[in-house]
Amino acid sequence: MRAIRIHRTGGPEELQLDAIELPEPGPGEALVRHTAIGINYLDTYHRSGLYPLPALPHGIGTEAAGVVEAVGPGVTEVRPGQRVAYVSSSPGAYAEARVVKAERLVPLPDGIADETAAAILLKGMTVEFLVRRTFRVERGQTVLFHAAAGGVGLIACQWLRELGATVLGTVGSDEKAELARAHGCTHPIVYTRENFVERVRALTANQGVPVVYDSVGKATIEGSLDCLKPRGYLVSFGNASGKPPPIDLLVLSQKGSLYVTRPTLFSYTATRPELLASTAALFELVQSGKITVRIGQRWPLAEAASAHRALESRATTGSSLLVP
Repeated sequence: MRAIRIHRTGGPEELQLDAIELPEPGPGEALVRHTAIGINYLDTYHRSGLYPLPALPHGIGTEAAGVVEAVGPGVTEVRPGQRVAYVSSSPGAYAEARVVKAERLVPLPDGIADETAAAILLKGMTVEFLVRRTFRVERGQTVLFHAAAGGVGLIACQWLRELGATVLGTVGSDEKAELARAHGCTHPIVYTRENFVERVRALTANQGVPVVYDSVGKATIEGSLDCLKPRGYLVSFGNASGKPPPIDLLVLSQKGSLYVTRPTLFSYTATRPELLASTAALFELVQSGKITVRIGQRWPLAEAASAHRALESRATTGSSLLVP
């Protein structure tokens, strides 16, 4: 089969299309023929070496949707011919097919298309644990969500709107501001011409917000702390602008006994019941129309490097896919 792999860490040019042997599924495993592959910022961290891989060459990509072609001994979670999607902690989804642990496969209901699942599973489950479990947002609260027009951001704006929250969201352009607003962002903040800390303070009568969701990292982390009200939560879950600098714990006390957390999806979906509960909550909102999926870009599998260049230059909106 064909698969995108890296032989050394670096820029998008390191993504190579290789022909590799497809193994048979072993005990507890299933072979999935991919129909759509999700692209996430996490993939760029593996490619660049920010999140080290165990050995090279190695596959890239963490989520995909497709059809189960075969199962190994002892598999009861899925069956051949079933449509499924998955998010794996072991990269390798940029491929035509893949053998994965059956316990990590999520059966897709009839109302969820393969492309929708590949576009939304990682991002949607991320939003679920961020707004329902890391910091449980309640009706009437005001929150700040960075990168509100991105794949995670657009889902978050819709989910937060459904929860009855007021959403302040940073975006990079007027076009992205309108997109975020259409998906539930109450007050888009164009960070290229507005100081987002001053804008948040103005919109909250200088009170600040109880929680900031920050996937941007280095460029925003200090400002995010300044947007919080006393005992507020900074939820750092990404590094789009680079790895965040260390935080002086004394600063947290000086700014009002603040909390900082760095959660990961895999900690919140460690067991199969947690995984299925998270996807069930996501699929319910998608099937009810309360969350719509915007697939802004598609590339053939062989053009994964172009996809990464677009993602890292912030030229994308919504979710992006590779088509095998």
